Amino acid sequence: HCNFEFDLCGWKQDENDDFDWHLRTSRTAKLGARPATDHTLQEPSGHYIFIKSSFFQIPGQKARISSPVLSKKNKNCKVCESVIIFYYHMYGAHIGSLIIYQRTTLKHEKILLNLTGNQGNFWQRNELTLSGDGDEDFQVVFEGIAGEGPKDGIALDDLTFSREC
Repeated sequence: HCNFEFDLCGWKQDENDDFDWHLRTSRTAKLGARPATDHTLQEPSGHYIFIKSSFFQIPGQKARISSPVLSKKNKNCKVCESVIIFYYHMYGAHIGSLIIYQRTTLKHEKILLNLTGNQGNFWQRNELTLSGDGDEDFQVVFEGIAGEGPKDGIALDDLTFSREC
């Protein structure tokens, strides 16, 4: 479980992307497209990770962050029972996209979810089933794609893997 209150909890910025996800609070921000609070504490001082379209990013540029490697060799990690639960906030008139992948250690990626456009000015919950064949270890990757709105943003909080993994 990662609530981002202290750090990125082992989640890593991908090296082959255009910009990074950043740890943020709402307390120090001009809200705009940012959430008024984090999801965990429901406080402006609570943390989440965030990307924002700005003049530094060209629409279509990507920020990617990946989970620690999960082992399917663990007898308790039954893929049919494994899920990731997360909360997202995607708000703004010209927001980009949020794509979630399951990536094997051999770098094969399967899209689990693709959200595009304004999803509302509130935290939303999603639960995705982790699937796949064989015994190959894997990661979950969150990819935010910059939109055309200079103040539009995507936030993530409370990323939780089921106990099976």
